[in-house]
Amino acid sequence: MLAFLGAIICIIASVHPAGTAGPAAPPAADNDSAAAALLPAADKGLGALHGPAEALASAGPRLPGGPPPPLFSRFVCTPLSAECPATGPGTGPAAGPGPEELLALRSAAAQLRRTALEQKERIRMDQETIRELTGKLSRCEGGLRTPPAAAPPAAAAAGLRAAPRPGTMGHPPAEPPAVRELEEAVRALQDRIDRIEQELPARTNGSGPTAPALARDALHTKMEQLEEQLLSKILTLQKERQAASTDRSQQQHDIEKELNSLQNRVTELEHGPPGYSPPDAFKVTIPVQNNYMYARMKKSLPELYAFTICMWLKSKALAGLGTPFSYSVPSQANEIVLLEWGTNPLELLINDKVAQLPLSLKDKAWHHVCVAWTTRDGKWSAYQDGEQRGAGENLASWHAIKPQGVIILGQEQDTLGGRFDATQAFVGELAQFGVWDHMLAPAEILGLANCTSHLQGNVIQWDDQAVEVFGGASKGGFAACEEGRKA
Repeated sequence: MLAFLGAIICIIASVHPAGTAGPAAPPAADNDSAAAALLPAADKGLGALHGPAEALASAGPRLPGGPPPPLFSRFVCTPLSAECPATGPGTGPAAGPGPEELLALRSAAAQLRRTALEQKERIRMDQETIRELTGKLSRCEGGLRTPPAAAPPAAAAAGLRAAPRPGTMGHPPAEPPAVRELEEAVRALQDRIDRIEQELPARTNGSGPTAPALARDALHTKMEQLEEQLLSKILTLQKERQAASTDRSQQQHDIEKELNSLQNRVTELEHGPPGYSPPDAFKVTIPVQNNYMYARMKKSLPELYAFTICMWLKSKALAGLGTPFSYSVPSQANEIVLLEWGTNPLELLINDKVAQLPLSLKDKAWHHVCVAWTTRDGKWSAYQDGEQRGAGENLASWHAIKPQGVIILGQEQDTLGGRFDATQAFVGELAQFGVWDHMLAPAEILGLANCTSHLQGNVIQWDDQAVEVFGGASKGGFAACEEGRKA
């Protein structure tokens, strides 16, 4: 022990060579503080300079709210292998160290000082690491429930090795209180980490039974939302399709109207400027049986409780007469129809109710035809060339003719204004189509047939501006009485 203290005093004396005689040796009580200024020259890292407790403290984080880690740790000094040369008379071979020995001692002191500074910097970095790890652990633990209070420091430190008694030969001096507190903090943090790891599976298992139910509810909600979106998209597509269909029909109607106007203009230019003729002196010609030639009345019918419909017609069909006219409304395609189809007799349909008419119109000559009807008991009557040929009742009794429909000449409507069937089309010529809102007297009908009366329909009148032709149907001049009387 005396050799160890002498070596330390020798090194200190070599660092300050200016004095020839150093101060008296420090007392034995300051041995530890003097040795703490010296470190081994080899760079062995932080673990080589600390004892077992110090290495554990440097590796663990600091407990939140606990005391800060100490700024120093206990160092173990290793005695020098060389004997310190004697400095006094009569104690060695020479009076003072040689130049080479003095230079070696100075180099060793400088190396020890650099090593002390490096170890001090490493201690500072270890302290920063401990603070950072402690903060992260606190944030991770914040999401879990607060663990029970940590064991008292005495219990936490119970598992550590027993501290050696200070002043015993062969044992290091007593550990400082800061080191013990740091050890206790590290042990407490380890216990808390163990408890958190044990609680995580329990919490996962505890939430297990409700997880499938929550997943099913979320899946059902998502499916309902997707179904609503799909239904909305389907409705939108249907509306767009209907709008596109309406636009196409309107475009086709406009194109046909323009073509007919051009055709009429060409006809006028070919025959020269026509002379004056009354607005009703024209006829509509449908030369071929198909599903696209027809004429349309621009005006519709009001609500009617009785009517009389008259016209001149000349059929060119080889079989049935076809459909001279049809009136359709949105809720009923066969509101009023005059139809002769195939080998069936001529029929009058009102609200899809049928009455057979005993008329014969297949001789390819002009004929004046009238049909009259009243909702009272569904009475009806039919006239050909001014003579009544048939009558009956119970045809759509007490039914009111619906308004705002479409009147088509030459085609039978399966939907409002469309879906024509070529086998039910009229082939020939039509003129003087008129509608009244009551049943005409037989004398009035006879006057229209023999051209002694110029009675015009009070609901629909035969006027060139009120009739549109489509698909190749055309208009031409017509002198009712002259052409009507031709065989």
